[in-house]
Formats: sequence, C-alpha cells, structure tokens
Amino acid sequence: MLKQFKEFALRGNVMDLAVGVIIGAAFGTIVNSVVNDLIMPLVGIAFKADFSNLYIPLSEKVINALSADPNLPLAKAKELGPVFAWGNFLTVVINFVILAFIIFLIVKGMNAMKKKDAEKPAAPAPPSPDVLLLTEIRDLLKAKA
Repeated sequence: MLKQFKEFALRGNVMDLAVGVIIGAAFGTIVNSVVNDLIMPLVGIAFKADFSNLYIPLSEKVINALSADPNLPLAKAKELGPVFAWGNFLTVVINFVILAFIIFLIVKGMNAMKKKDAEKPAAPAPPSPDVLLLTEIRDLLKAKA
C-alpha cells in the first residue's frame, strides 16, 4: 500500500497540481496586497471612505458604540456584536475581479504563444531512401555524360 501511495504521490499530474496550488496561493497573496494596499486606498479617496471599515450594525451594543464614536473600526464593532460588513465583502469582490482579469490576460497570452507556434511551418521531411538513391544515380549519369 505504501508503494502504491508513493507511485500516486510522485505521479507527474499530482506534482504539477501541488506546484499550481502553491503558486496560486502565493499569487493570491500578491493580489490581496495589490488590492488592499494599492487599489482600495485610491478607491477610498475617490469615494471619501475606507471600504474595509464600512458596515451596518446589527446589534444594539454596536449601534450605541457607533453613536458615541462615528469612526468605530470594523474590528472593534465585531467585538461588540454582529455587523453586516459590506465594505469588506466589496473589497473581496474587487479582489476577485482583479484576479480573474489577470488570469484572463495570462491565459490569453499563453493561447497567443501556442497559436504562433502552431503557425510556424514544419520543416520539410527528409527525402526517402529511394529518392536519395535515384538522385545519386541521376548525378552519376550526369557526371559520365
């Protein structure tokens, strides 16, 4: 059973999948950073808001704390009670759209590269041995004449 597991785990497809998952996770971290650290602050400036802290209070404790401090951060509001964190959801949706667009561009580029390779004409096949022999015979006859 151990031998079968080793064959399965070391099969090419499984290793490719593992590498893909690891690279995907790292790529996801990069996209999260781009969205959270670069794009969302600009969107926040444009809309005069920080999306990550936009929420609707769902409990009396949060409503009271929000009336005392209108700039109550989402993390503190969550500690007090349930909230509808729509700004955080919007950030995740924007993150997904950016990630999907980047993957689209990558796949489009890969398809363009494959298309270029497919369009290159193949090298002509070498002549068959019969044709080579006939060519030699012709050349010898021309040389004698």
